[in-house]
Amino acid sequence: MTSTSSPPRNAPRRRTRATENLLRPPQSLPEWVADAVRVLGVLGVVVAAVWFDPTDVGIAALALPALAVPRVLGLRAWFDVTLGITVLAAAWSNVLGLYETIAGWDLLLHFACTGALAIAVAVILTRTGVAAISPAEPARVPLVLLPLIALAISAVWEMIEWLGWAFVSDEIFVAYEDTIGDMAFGGLGGIVAGVILSRVTVDRSDVRGPRSRPGSTGGGRRQEGPVREIPDAGSEVNHL
Repeated sequence: MTSTSSPPRNAPRRRTRATENLLRPPQSLPEWVADAVRVLGVLGVVVAAVWFDPTDVGIAALALPALAVPRVLGLRAWFDVTLGITVLAAAWSNVLGLYETIAGWDLLLHFACTGALAIAVAVILTRTGVAAISPAEPARVPLVLLPLIALAISAVWEMIEWLGWAFVSDEIFVAYEDTIGDMAFGGLGGIVAGVILSRVTVDRSDVRGPRSRPGSTGGGRRQEGPVREIPDAGSEVNHL
């Protein structure tokens, strides 16, 4: 009878890809900028705690998980910066009352922020094997699914606003017309996000989701032509 050897109990655990992405030092100027945006998000919570109301602290803190998502997923710096700035703009526009003072500002940020978040959610769904949504798939996949994801995000966004109005502060503006408009522009952002993700990958060159494969979404043919990558400045630097 043969015995199988097992690794020693004190053997170091292998890091997950998410941990490696989180601990990976910046490799280019855009990646440093992306991390600087995250630092601004943390400092914003401190500023809100000192000079603003507790409700504003919660709004600023809600942006932090979204700021961390591109780092954990290992997404390209241009998208990391775009998502971070958009999310911070959405949060601090609420804190500073810009939605009430600038006409159409609310709709613009619902369009931009929801579209960017939809791309991040699509990457998560692809990495976890729930659905393959990437430029490697037929173009119809992101073109159809990204607007649906954006509408789902918009619905959750509006639910959070209602919960804030009902249980936190009645100063939060909630109305039927406002909800419909916000969701409509969020869906438009999802359409644009679908066009982007059908042509451009947001994964770093050293990070690729293994789950996506041609024809995995129902037997469709793989999209013809090369998948475009938008390189980050300084991308020639070797990755860890």
